[in-house]
Formats: sequence, structure tokens, C-alpha cells
Amino acid sequence: MNALIHDLAAFVPDDRLIRDPLRLLAYGTDASFYRLVPKVVVKAESEDEVRSVLGVCHRHHAPVTFRAAGTSLSGQSITDSVLLLLGDHWNGVRVLDQGLRIALQPGVIGADANRRLAAFARKIGPDPASIDSAKIGGMAANNSSGMCCGTADNSYQTLVTMRLILADGTLVDTGDAASVERFRESHADLLAELAELGRATRADGALAERIRAKFAIKNTTGYGLNSLVDFEDPLDILQHLMIGSEGTLGFIAEITYRTVPDYADKASTLMLFPDLAEACRAVAILKSQPVAAVELMDRPALRAVEDKPGMPEGLADQPDQAAALLVETRAENAATLAANIEAITQALAGFGFARPHAFTTDMTESAKLWKIRKGLFPAVGAVRKVGTTVIIEDVAFKIPDLAAATLDLQALLTRHGYDEAIIFGHALDGNLHFVFTQDFGQEAEVKRYAALMDDVADLVVNKYDGSLKAEHGTGRNMAPFVALEWGAQAHALMWRIKRLLDPQGLLNPGVIMDDNPHAHLENLKPLPSADPLVDTCIECGFCERMCPSHGLTLSPRQRITGWREISRANAAGEDSRALSKLYDYMGLDTCAACGLCATACPVGIETGSLIKALRGRKAGGLEKGIGRLAGKYFGATLTATRLGLTAASLVRRHWPRPARSPRPSKPATVGDAVVYIPSCASRSMGTAASDGETQPLTSVVATILDRAGFAMVLPDGLDDLCCGLPFESRGLAATAQSKGDQMLAALIKASDGGRLPVVMDTSACSNRLKAIRQAGLEVLDLVEFLATRALARLTIRRQTGPVLLHVPCSIKKQGLEETMIALARACADQVLVPESVTCCGFGGDRGFAVPELNSHALRRLTVPDSCREGFSANRTCEIGLTEHGGVPYRSIAYLVERLSRMT
Repeated sequence: MNALIHDLAAFVPDDRLIRDPLRLLAYGTDASFYRLVPKVVVKAESEDEVRSVLGVCHRHHAPVTFRAAGTSLSGQSITDSVLLLLGDHWNGVRVLDQGLRIALQPGVIGADANRRLAAFARKIGPDPASIDSAKIGGMAANNSSGMCCGTADNSYQTLVTMRLILADGTLVDTGDAASVERFRESHADLLAELAELGRATRADGALAERIRAKFAIKNTTGYGLNSLVDFEDPLDILQHLMIGSEGTLGFIAEITYRTVPDYADKASTLMLFPDLAEACRAVAILKSQPVAAVELMDRPALRAVEDKPGMPEGLADQPDQAAALLVETRAENAATLAANIEAITQALAGFGFARPHAFTTDMTESAKLWKIRKGLFPAVGAVRKVGTTVIIEDVAFKIPDLAAATLDLQALLTRHGYDEAIIFGHALDGNLHFVFTQDFGQEAEVKRYAALMDDVADLVVNKYDGSLKAEHGTGRNMAPFVALEWGAQAHALMWRIKRLLDPQGLLNPGVIMDDNPHAHLENLKPLPSADPLVDTCIECGFCERMCPSHGLTLSPRQRITGWREISRANAAGEDSRALSKLYDYMGLDTCAACGLCATACPVGIETGSLIKALRGRKAGGLEKGIGRLAGKYFGATLTATRLGLTAASLVRRHWPRPARSPRPSKPATVGDAVVYIPSCASRSMGTAASDGETQPLTSVVATILDRAGFAMVLPDGLDDLCCGLPFESRGLAATAQSKGDQMLAALIKASDGGRLPVVMDTSACSNRLKAIRQAGLEVLDLVEFLATRALARLTIRRQTGPVLLHVPCSIKKQGLEETMIALARACADQVLVPESVTCCGFGGDRGFAVPELNSHALRRLTVPDSCREGFSANRTCEIGLTEHGGVPYRSIAYLVERLSRMT
């Protein structure tokens, strides 16, 4: 391995050649319940690098596994050899033919592709539940589908062309005539054999019919043998074999899809039935109706979410045999949608529904209905016992078999003691998911799982001739069962394909093709207790796209994985010092603790809470003492900060100049008064030295309040007040609470016991104030106040140019993102919110302490030439945005004040 790493280092920079034990463990973790630790992780940034890595692995006979987002559920993206991870430069998107086609590199997140297509009312066909996190490379390599995609719009069916790299390093672009011609010459023997495999398969009537029948329903078990019967050109066969091959046949460097319509007119309804049989009978009828999605949920599934906020009334009253269908119909216009609803209603007339239902076109109500379906998987994961994992299996049956198969599956789960299991799925395709919890720490439990899977395989294959994997991919999970499902002849054909395209067997071995009958029971991932704050984490990776440090050091998932291993080692009496030392920087120092991870987490985990707790545990007596002194003499601390900024702003022009607190006033007795509490950042940090604007935010807010007819009330002792956030972020919980209590007391007094609303001008601080506020105290973020209270009293002269906006994490966490965008739209016709940036990574003081975090988070920030300034709602965020955006960023209050001036 040392020689291999030496050869890789010849062309891969050190920062993209990962060898430290913490990141090897963390980067090697995917969403499955398997664990392998790679020997080395290579972040590849180009096709040439991928080809070079394959060449090195070929020379050293080292297996290599490709990885995109790592949301795979069946162990497809892990290895104990070389892990080739997509770097930053695989995000190319080309919208073609007015949105009818789209060319995508493998690092593009599925939802981002759809955002690019939204202007054309189109979308990509695959629509997995993980589309907000999963990347195109993985979606294509697994032939992912989803709720609406079915078998008609998946990657296999919507593939147009592909750039692919074979195991021998050859690159071919099937959409480029010159590339194709060269490939036909250089790989004539390979193409001839593929053509012969196709001819022989099509000539074997029984085998060809078997293949067609297997792919008439969702099926991702084994290779896509349908390519051998659907196509004659060996190049078409080759590129369609790549779909669903899970990185075992080659690397997909780009894929061009035919897109599908994305209709804006939609309607949803939740149909409750007295039993599963009646629900499945309705599915058979709905199959021929104009429906986009039909989601089946059994009674345990409904029970798992019936007590959640926003659930429809009556769910808890349903009998034990009840089942539900969540049905959605879509159309190109309202008239067609109404016709669809009428057709569906008439088709199901006479059914014995458990309660009346009606379609709704209200987006809020529809979202509540879909929240039921989306909450099922995390509902089980959130209540599992510590140390267990949550498993989601994925099978498919023919529609006529759906009711009987579902009841059989329920009985099977009960027989094996999985009483918490729930069943739901994409009923139109006969695709069922069943979710249960499993302890892999005990041999007896592993044997119970093994017995369950044997019985599931027998039920699905021998009784119903269904698919053991419908859309989650074969992976390691079902590799031992491929022969059972397909039979010896088809299985042998798959082995021929594997050996033809990967003769050394180096591409992702153990995935899809594995004759080890116990492979699905080996390398099981431990999930030891780490901390109650994160023990419910299922390591799905949905959080990663939100995290500013992802790719620099660790993501939230990876921080949890790392801390779990440190905790396990400590509990076992093992030496964890090496991991802990690495974790200090990668886990603690470079976490922005912004909390955005919680907004994407299925079980609502905020990894930053763990990090802040760990910082507090790590803090020594001296640090805690300094924190207490800073809190006690906070006014002096701010004075020192201003002095430091005076010096720093002379050297770093984008850093803020010092500011001063607004002048105090007496409590107002008039009705139109607000308590204004400027944050410590606003009271100490003015505009940047390079900024043409000189007024501090406190003066701007005072001007707006006066202009809008609000009397401004400032709390007593303002210089000593702080909400406690700077201390909380360092893990100094006691000081944070003390400062928070002090501020709340001052605000209660200033607001006349809560009679007056309180306005905070920094979103991170308003978010904390709302979390700790006392009953009766109304706290408004400045953005919220401007949009809902002040704007109606101001005359806005809308500007002609666009408004460039950065929405801070704390605005998103308060649910004010759309409010902030609406405020900007009141100021200009066009509002630009760069999609490439989630959190700016400044993280309070992180931008000062670890500036590389801020740089990494904003590495894709591009400011259009039409914008000469940007706006946000957090002073520290604006410091980093100014530096990396190349234009001054200020609070959006500056924009409102400027455009509301009388002329």
C-alpha cells in the first residue's frame, strides 16, 4: 500500500490524498449498515485524475471504489482499499434544447439539477427521497427511482448519452462521433463480445422473456440485463449496462438525460381504508388513472407518525388492520387537473373508505400530507434503542400480488420478532419498503437478522417472483441473493459481463457480484453510544450539503462517526489520543456550529450542539475563568474589541471599523414603540474600512424606526448586555446562561413587562433570544420587523438593479428565509440568492480563528457584474462575504433605509 500511495502522490496533491485515521474512518462511512475503512481516500478533480488513479490501482492490483454523496443504503460506496471520492470540480450542468435535455457531471446534487430546469417546467426523471442530497453519479450508478419515477422515467429509460471511463482507463463519450469512432477501433473485441451477448440473449426466447418480465417492475438486483434485449448496438448496450452497475463496471463522468415535465398544478389526498386488501385493490384501479404518485402505508406506519404536529385528525382512531394511500395527481393546467381529480374520484366510487377524503390543491395542506410519508423512516430511526441501527429494505411485487405479499411480509416480520417494523412504499410500482431496528452487537441478533433475510428472499423470489431490490441497489446487502432471484443462467451472464469489463475484478469488489453466501452478514457497522445529542443519527448523510466544513475537514455525519469511534475506544479502554488530537481541529475547531445540519436531518439532530458541548468539556479552568470575567465585565470586553478593530481595519480593509452603542433613551409610553436591542457585534463593529458607507447599523436602525413612526426604547445598562451566544458557541454554558438571563431581565423591564415588542438586529442573536425568551416577551428579528411592521409605513423607491442577498443560517432556522427574500423583493424586481452557498462558514468568531473555514464555505461564491453590493443580516457573516465576494456586504436594513429616504 505504501508503494501505491507513493505513486498516487505523484499526481494527487497532499491535501487531496487522505491518509489520517480519523478521516479514513469518517470518509469511508455511508448510509448503509456496513463498515469498511479505506486504506487511502483520493479526492479526484478531473477525468484525467480518475484515469490515472485507475492506472495506479491496475499496476498495484488494488481495488478501487467510486463515491459521490455516500447516501447509498446497501453498502455500495465503502471499501477497505482505495476510495475515489468526487472533489469540488464535478458540478458541471448544461441545459440543452430549452430544457428537453440536460448534461450533468456526477457531482451535481439531483435537486440542484431540477432547480436549473425549473424555468423550463422540466425535471430529471429519477426522484429518490434523497434527491436533496444524492448526487447524479450515485443516482445513475444505482438506477435510483422514487415516488413518481416508476420504471418509465428512471436513469435507464431517460439516458441519452454518457461520458464513461472503463477499468482500463479508456474514456468514451457516446455523444461525440469522433470519440465513438476511436472507441470502436480501439475496443472492437469488447464491443463484438457485447454484441454477441446481446444476440445470444435475444435469441434465447425464454431468457429474453424472463429479463423483460423482471424489468416490468422495479428491479435493481444484479446488472441491467434488459440492455441486452432492448438494444442491438453494443455501445448502447454498454452505456445502459453502466446504469445500475454501482461502480463495478466503470466510472460515469457525465450523463445526459432526457427530461420530463414538471407540472405546477398538483393535488393530493390521503385515502384511509379499513384494511390492506381494500387499499391494494384501489391501487390496481389507480394504475390506469391519471395519478403521479400513490404511496401505501400500513397501520404501524401510520401509528409511527399519528401524534406528530400537523397530522390529519382521525389517524389515531383507525383500526389495527387499516391502511392508507397518499395519492397525488399533476397536470399542465388547472382544467386538466380538475378533470384528473374527477376521473380518479369516479374510478374509486363505491370503495369502502374508512373516512371521507377530498383532494387539496393548497400547497400547505399538501405539504402536511406528504410530511406523513416523509416522516416514516426517521420516525422509526428516532425511537430506536441506543446501539441499534435502523434498516430499510426495498422489494417489489407485481400489482396483483401486492395485497397478499404485504400481509405475508407483515406476518414474516412479526414471526421474527420485529414488532416495531413498518411497511410503506410506492404502490403504483408494487414497491414496498419495510423499516425495522436491528442490534448487530450480539451474535444472536445477527442470526435473527440472517434468518429474516433468508425468509424475505424466499417470500419475494420463490412465492411471488418479485425483486429483492427495487430501487436501492444490490450493494453488499443483496449480492449473495442475486443468483437466487435470477437463476443460474442469468447469473452466469452477469459474471461474463463483470469479467469482460473488469477483468481484474478491481472495481468495487463485493458489490452486486459476490459468491460469498454470508457477505451480507459481514463488516456490519457498529453504532455505539456517543452522546444523547446525536445517538439517534442514522448516518444517512442528508446533512452534508448544508455544512460549510464538508470537504475541508468533516461534515456533521462524519463528526458523529468520529466521536462515536472515540467514545467506543474510551469505553473499551483503548488508546484514543491520536483520534482525539485530530478531532480537536477537524471536529471542534472547524465546526461553524451554524445548526443548518438540523434543517436537513431526518431526525432533527443539530451536530453543532454536540460540538459546543465538547468544547465546553475541553475548556480548562483558565478558559472558563476568562469567560466568566469577560461576561462580568462585558462593557470593558467590547471596548477592547473596538480598540482591536481600530488597529485591524488599518491593515485588513474588509474588516469592520469600530462602532459605538446608540445613545440610551427613556421607556416610551406611546403605543408605537419598540425595544431595540443592538447585538454586541452591532455595538462594536461598524462598516468595513473599504466600504463607502460609514454609518453603523445602530444609526441606520434608529433612522428607520424614526421614519416609520416608532419610538425607540433602549434597555438600561446596554453596554453590559449580551444574549450569551459568544459564550455558548465556545461551550461556556454557565456564562452563556448568566448573560442570557441578564439580558432577558433588562428586556422585560424595557418592554414594560412584555407590552412592547423587542427587535434584535443580528439574526444569530435573535435566534438565541427566541430560544431562551420568557413567556409574554415578543422577540422579532430585524428582518422580520422590517418586513411585517415597518415596511407598510415606509415609501420604498424600488431600485432598478438586482439585489444580491445572503440568507444567514439563523434566518433559515427561524423560518424567515422567504420573509427576507420578500423584503428584498419589495426593494427591487430581481433578487439574487447564490445557490452555491449555504452557510458562509464565519460562525461567529470561527472566521477569525480558522479563516480557512470561511474561505472553503465561500469558495463557489460568484458575484454577478451587475451587483456592486450585497446584503445579509449578520455582521460577522458580512465580514467574510465582503472579503470573498469582492463587494461590500451590509445588513439589509441599509437597503431599506436608503430606498425609503424622501427626495
